[in-house]
Amino acid sequence: MLSKSQIKLITSLDKKKYRNKHQLFVVEGIKSIEEFLYSDYELYLLFSVGDIYKNKDVISTFITEAELKKISFLSSPNSALAVFKIPESKPIGNDRLIVALDGISDPGNLGTIIRLCDWFGIKDLICSSNTVDCFNPKVVQSSMGSLTRVNITYLDLEDHLINRQDELIYGAFMNGESIYSSSVENKGILVFGNESNGIREEIEELVTSRISIPQFGQDRKTESLNVAMATAIMLSEFTRRTIEK
Repeated sequence: MLSKSQIKLITSLDKKKYRNKHQLFVVEGIKSIEEFLYSDYELYLLFSVGDIYKNKDVISTFITEAELKKISFLSSPNSALAVFKIPESKPIGNDRLIVALDGISDPGNLGTIIRLCDWFGIKDLICSSNTVDCFNPKVVQSSMGSLTRVNITYLDLEDHLINRQDELIYGAFMNGESIYSSSVENKGILVFGNESNGIREEIEELVTSRISIPQFGQDRKTESLNVAMATAIMLSEFTRRTIEK
C-alpha cells in the first residue's frame, strides 16, 4: 500500500527542482523499467499492479490500479512504476562522434534523440544547461530505456567547445553544405540547435563545418525539419560514411 509520504515524493519528481533535491527520477512501464533494472542505475522504489517481478531479484510493492493512477504521470498507467537514483556524471569520451544539443526544449524531441544516439552507437550526448532535463518523466518515457546506454552530460556548451577547438565541430544549419556532398568524419562534435531559434550565435562562431539537409520537394514550402528528424538523417549519413570506408 502507498503511504502519503511516498505519494508526495513521487508526484514531486515531475519537477526538476525536486528531482535535483532528492536525486531521484521516475520510470514507468514494464519494459522500460526492466531496461533500468538490468543497467547500472540503482533502484530506489518499485511498485506494480500484480506480481510482475516475481522472477526478478528485486523487491516490488503491490498496489492497486487506483493507487498507480495517483502516482503515475501517464494518462493510461502501464502496470508498474519505479523510482531510480540519478547517477553521477561520467567522463566524456574522445576520438568518436559526440552529439551536442544547444537549447532543446521539447521533452519528446530529447527522448527521441537519446533513442537515436543509442540506435546509431553514439555513446556521449552533451547538452547545454538550458536543454530540457533528461530525467523529465516525458523524456524518460520517450527514450524507451535508451537512457541507460547513452552518457548524457549537462555543461556550459560554449566553454566546452572552446576547450575542444582542436576537434571537428559540425553544426546543423538550414544554409550549410549538403550533408550528402560534404566531407564528414565519424568523430568530432555534431551540434543541433533549439527547435525555434537554431544554434546560438556564440556557438555558431565555434562551428568549423556548417552542414545541412537539402530539400528535394518540388514546391519546397516546408520551412524546416523537426530537430529529431534532422538528427536521424544526419546520424544515418555519418554512420553510412563510416561503413563505406
